[in-house]
Amino acid sequence: MTRPLRVVAVSGGLQRPSKAAALAEHLLDLIADEVPCQQRLIELGQLAPQLAGAVWRSQLPDTVERELAAVEHADVLVVATPVYRGSYTGLFKHFFDFIHQDALIDKPVLLAATGGSERHALVIDHQLRPLFSFFQARTLPLGVYATDKDFVDYRLQDEALIERARLAVQRALPLVELTHHARSSLADAEVVA
Repeated sequence: MTRPLRVVAVSGGLQRPSKAAALAEHLLDLIADEVPCQQRLIELGQLAPQLAGAVWRSQLPDTVERELAAVEHADVLVVATPVYRGSYTGLFKHFFDFIHQDALIDKPVLLAATGGSERHALVIDHQLRPLFSFFQARTLPLGVYATDKDFVDYRLQDEALIERARLAVQRALPLVELTHHARSSLADAEVVA
């Protein structure tokens, strides 16, 4: 029996509501419209007090450990962060510092970011892509960058951005479906064994 794809989104937004979380949820929904999946959104702003001061993974509480494990066991990741001083948030980096360095090998990752203006649009290619290249993840070809003007009440409203998000998911689907089939075949083989 084929299990649904585990799609986990990580939002580096520090506030609630968050434009980064709204963008991540939008991308999760677009993927779910195309592929049977279990969705999970991790909002780092909600974990901030539990991450603060931890230097080693063994120092983290179980609630954070569960979120780290969800990322490590995901079939597909969606990551979204607000741009803060030209890069992803420090909390976003701190969270990924605890991810095992081999846990994301070959995992498809859809990159997204939000910022106050178009000035920061290259954060996806200059900051996020190198971070996930370290993990040997498969960063998907199109990233999605949104500015404050693209949202109304924390919902995407700009048609060009909505179309870009749709295109990013459509371009990602061949790799996502390949991952889904590979994971399903592996699970079927384990059941037979």
